[in-house]
Amino acid sequence: MENLKPCQKILIVADQYLIAMMIEDAVIAAGFDVCGMAACRQDAIDLFDKADIALVDVNLRDGKTGPDIGAELAAAGKTVIFMTGNPKEVASGVSGALGVISKPVLDAELFELVSYAAARCADGDDSALPPRNLHLFA
Repeated sequence: MENLKPCQKILIVADQYLIAMMIEDAVIAAGFDVCGMAACRQDAIDLFDKADIALVDVNLRDGKTGPDIGAELAAAGKTVIFMTGNPKEVASGVSGALGVISKPVLDAELFELVSYAAARCADGDDSALPPRNLHLFA
């Protein structure tokens, strides 16, 4: 884990453990490292410093705390993308976050999503093409 390139550590913030595990498997298969999974605000806060990129759901175990968590992560310099079944809840954007993608997300889409986030995280590459289903925030 210590030999990872920058922007390789992914935090998964989701309340449904099985879905988080499926995301974790796809992220690892894409060549990235999962630094942790969080199901609520406190779990996410505990993992802030370990993450480069965060995939954040809107509705978590402690309510609709995902947008606040995402904004805090983005303010801390993390690359944030929302993955949610409720994309309209963040459609107007969250300060500092890249965008939102509607779940379910296929493994191939997840690979594209994480690769795009890593490119943006590593060097701010605005020329990288986002996945087709990712709605970018302004």
